[in-house]
Amino acid sequence: MPGTAPELDRGVFRHVLSHFPTGVVVVTAIDGTGDPAGMAVGSFTSVSLDPPLVAFLPARTSTTFPRIRSSGSFCVNVLGSDQEDFSRAFSVSGGDKFDGVPWRPAGSGSPIIDGVVAWIDCEIEDVAEAGDHYVVLGRVQDLDVLSGRSPLVFFQSTYRRLSQP
Repeated sequence: MPGTAPELDRGVFRHVLSHFPTGVVVVTAIDGTGDPAGMAVGSFTSVSLDPPLVAFLPARTSTTFPRIRSSGSFCVNVLGSDQEDFSRAFSVSGGDKFDGVPWRPAGSGSPIIDGVVAWIDCEIEDVAEAGDHYVVLGRVQDLDVLSGRSPLVFFQSTYRRLSQP
């Protein structure tokens, strides 16, 4: 049938897309009970300069995203190449992901993790369903670069560091 995509093997799909490097961020918020919530995300992108918009794509099965969504705001923390441990800690489900993680509040109250390369504080502009994920659009309220060091990168299913020229 014209216009119908062929059935794709999930393993092949995942393998091919692993050849595209992604930056690693931790998206944080303060949930309705006043507790910090956070999740590691590899699907983050800039969207628009006017107005300033960014997006990230959490899985619909995420147990952390509802806590972030209910806050109405979030902060994107761009991890440095030496912060793989933060990415791993924020990738697991459950537990206190902020145990031993120093942070300070952004203007929205969302956590800015100490030592990140940069942070972007946002209000949730829109959330749309896209397959087994959501597309979360954030309107940037404030942002800053804290360090000139290399960001953490994920490529071919492993963490990598960019080499400096």
